[in-house]
Amino acid sequence: MTTCYLNKLTLAIGLSSSIFFTPLFASEATDTTEPLALRKIMQNLNENMQAITHSISHEDWAQVEKIAPQVADHPQPPLLEKIRILSYVGSNITEFKNHDGKTHAAANALAQAASTADGEAVISAFARLQTTCLNCHQKFRHAFVEHFYPQEN
Repeated sequence: MTTCYLNKLTLAIGLSSSIFFTPLFASEATDTTEPLALRKIMQNLNENMQAITHSISHEDWAQVEKIAPQVADHPQPPLLEKIRILSYVGSNITEFKNHDGKTHAAANALAQAASTADGEAVISAFARLQTTCLNCHQKFRHAFVEHFYPQEN
């Protein structure tokens, strides 16, 4: 066997065993006070949204155009955390991913509107982006906090 084949086989076994064992230890993992990487990602998204609001109020369309893709293409949690999150989301996985997809599309539309320096189009696109965030938060945020951060309730 070649080294490349062995490396791929080792990676495949490691990933498949992490997929199998992660749900078994999910309840144990939620007892930790270590925040999910998702929390930092959401904090960064909040900072980006505030920066966009500031830029809109100053009609700094170039800055809006620069920041919006950072919302659209936000970082993803590490693989094992993503597996924990998706395992928790369970049968709502399609809806969860749809919310993320709508947010991605709305942020890209905001960047496009900003590139034309059309203030009304930017504000309209930003409202759609905020609505996608709100819809996801209303559906998932409370349950996520209760599940992953029970000490905060």
